[in-house]
Amino acid sequence: MLQLLWDHRVQTAAVLLFALGFGTLLLHKNLLKKIIGLNIMDTAGYLLLTSLGYLPGRVPPILTDGNNNPYHYANPLPAGLVLTGIVVSVSVTALMLALTVRLYGKYHTLDLDQIYMLARRGEEAEP
Repeated sequence: MLQLLWDHRVQTAAVLLFALGFGTLLLHKNLLKKIIGLNIMDTAGYLLLTSLGYLPGRVPPILTDGNNNPYHYANPLPAGLVLTGIVVSVSVTALMLALTVRLYGKYHTLDLDQIYMLARRGEEAEP
């Protein structure tokens, strides 16, 4: 069992990172910690996708030596998906941080339970 985990250590690290991010997302009430947990989960997904797309001995798909054999080159699709995912996750993180700043400006707290309680009462925090 340990040998199998060691042979797939990058995938194991990705799964552990995902679990760490998911636990952070579920267990913490601070909005910034939730955003960090979601970013850790994103990074774990990119690590997993990159590790599964890597094939040892293959070169980037740039035709320089005239070799047209597709098994000589690496698949560029996982790298493209990871780059696209990074762009999307940066945009989502920016949106979440902007909303967090607005919530803090209105309620003067980052604790999600207090924000819910104040929002249900229809109150704003005192400046």
